[in-house]
Amino acid sequence: MSGWSRKLIALAALPLFALTGCYVVPVAPDGRPLAVYPVPPAAAAAPAPAAVVTTARLYPANDLAVPTGVLTGTVTNHLNGRGDFQLSVQGEVMSGEATRVGNDQRRGVANAYGARGTYMNCQYQMNSATQGTGTCTMSNGARYQLHLGS
Repeated sequence: MSGWSRKLIALAALPLFALTGCYVVPVAPDGRPLAVYPVPPAAAAAPAPAAVVTTARLYPANDLAVPTGVLTGTVTNHLNGRGDFQLSVQGEVMSGEATRVGNDQRRGVANAYGARGTYMNCQYQMNSATQGTGTCTMSNGARYQLHLGS
């Protein structure tokens, strides 16, 4: 290939290399892309709502749950339809999340998992913004009556 041909190929390929590249898009911890345009001053000045921590108390509801006694935990409500659920069962810290069901702002599910492989599933209904009741079932079949709020 002659020197002239190589220069012509390099010159023709230059626009292709100039137009390629990567875009970096900032994302929130939950994976949603964040806006990359300036935030209007009025929106920037508005305080973000704080998370609300609610106490969760689980009372034994069958014979399998009796040996653990009453369990306590917390639900940290992020005020966006989901929260973090955490409790300790016989020295095993279990953590997971609580999520509202569909468009129903009262009903929800909460799940937690521990390092020893224990897991718990709860169904609950809120009676007010900070209080609710439900039932929880552990992986060993133990059932609990759930009370949320103080």
